[in-house]
Amino acid sequence: MPNPLPKKHDLLTLDDVRPEEMSHLFHRAGVLKGMQHRGEPHRTLEGRTLGMIFEKSSTRTRVSFEAGMFQLGGMALFLSSRELQLGRGEPIADSARVLSRYVDGLMVRTFAHQNVELMAQHAGIPVINGLSDSFHPCQVLADLFTFEEQRGVGSLRGKKVAWIGDGNNMANTWIQAARMAGFHLVIACPREYQPCDAVLDKTRRLIAESGANASVEVVRDPREAAAGAHLVTTDVWTSMGQEEERLRRQEAFKGYVVDGPLMALADKEALFMHCLPAHRGEEVSAEVIDGPQSVVWDEAENRLHVQKAILEWLMRGGSGW
Repeated sequence: MPNPLPKKHDLLTLDDVRPEEMSHLFHRAGVLKGMQHRGEPHRTLEGRTLGMIFEKSSTRTRVSFEAGMFQLGGMALFLSSRELQLGRGEPIADSARVLSRYVDGLMVRTFAHQNVELMAQHAGIPVINGLSDSFHPCQVLADLFTFEEQRGVGSLRGKKVAWIGDGNNMANTWIQAARMAGFHLVIACPREYQPCDAVLDKTRRLIAESGANASVEVVRDPREAAAGAHLVTTDVWTSMGQEEERLRRQEAFKGYVVDGPLMALADKEALFMHCLPAHRGEEVSAEVIDGPQSVVWDEAENRLHVQKAILEWLMRGGSGW
């Protein structure tokens, strides 16, 4: 088994990525995507193994990471928390120390963000947050890459992004992305479903200190958020682990549907994104998600290519870029 990097790096939130690293990731993702589409081999992680710990079920995260490692010449191990000793009460720190002796990297898809932080704290290998209740960095990196793929490198700088709906892990990550990628984010959500205050406060402070051409605003009216937006994005109203709140959430979010009239308020060249799975008729109408402004399928595919770039970056320190 190849030795881990002397100084490992983790990807737990977008605050772990510098703007120049994001540029490298996107360039490499584009290269890897082209090679994949042309059928050219790119086995840069031959002999490497990724452990994938799942506390939450998954389609895109599991398949994209597992296929990505295979395409890069390595292998991925699916590790359900119910089948690991974690499910029988073994401390996360102990599991992290043991798994670090077996594999070259860990991807964790969990509920409490503290779980992935503890894993990274005690693991001697890179740890990737595949999703937590607080953040979803791999998804938003794929979203940012998709916008640049559609509109050109750096095309989101100074533009307006509208987030409509729940102030969830995706909203928190888009807040961090606003500072990193330099755009103006307007989040429309009910008062009781706002994004994390600590994430808002930290990002606004960092924007002010850096003088970046970026901003984050929280409003109640989705029309205000969508007006003139260059990107409109949303997520389901009820995420995993919130099923008991479904009826209450459906009532609270009634006015937060991304439909044709709302998209008509956005810039005429605006794109629509959704991290999937989607509930047509709830957070988004069929005419929007299946319409000409939607790039959700490119967005979903790009999870694969961006995560392959992330895996190279963390497991090889960017060598070969």
